[in-house]
Amino acid sequence: MRYLRVAVHQKPAVRHPMHQFVVEQEGYTVSRLIQYNTALDDEPAFLFHVDGDPDPYEPILEDVESVSTYEISRCPDDTFYLYVRETIPEHSQDFVGAFTQPGLVGLMPVEYRADGTVRLTAVGPAEMLQTAVDEMPEGMDAEVLEVGEYDARRLDAGSDLTDRQFEAVLAAVDCGYYETPSEGSVEDVGDRLDCAPGTAAELLRRAERSVMKNVASTGPF
Repeated sequence: MRYLRVAVHQKPAVRHPMHQFVVEQEGYTVSRLIQYNTALDDEPAFLFHVDGDPDPYEPILEDVESVSTYEISRCPDDTFYLYVRETIPEHSQDFVGAFTQPGLVGLMPVEYRADGTVRLTAVGPAEMLQTAVDEMPEGMDAEVLEVGEYDARRLDAGSDLTDRQFEAVLAAVDCGYYETPSEGSVEDVGDRLDCAPGTAAELLRRAERSVMKNVASTGPF
């Protein structure tokens, strides 16, 4: 059983308006699709977790014609959960269909990132994964990030990290921050990331929290 992780590059014309908002607006890093329900095909329901302030986000969301209903639940760390029901445009249906065809399993979350890419992971036979890449609709290109034998624990361990958190972890490992005794400091990590030590410490703290939550939920076997 194989897995495929891809970054789908979309032209702005076919990008969802709220993904385009995340791309254009400072302070937003990623919107993660956590779950969805397609029982009502005309207006499926979706649950997102968005890294960013809901106040600038909500007025733009209200103007998206395809959205019929939404609710926002604020989090204490400048993020929020978004429940939304929406009519899916045709080009997005083709995109979703490429990775939800019979025989493939799409894994959550699907990430709508500030760099304009949609990152997702699918599991299934190798030939079907290749077909999904080949069937990208017009205006979208799939960049293969990783492919291999499926191992849920290895994939899940870092799936919730933002790009910046992952950079911080790499810098920390490289400078010896996690060695015993430690050979590096948060100041060293900050120097490598060109940011303040406090910012480096916060990036590491959030990355460690995400990884430990995944490890605890997965269990030892």
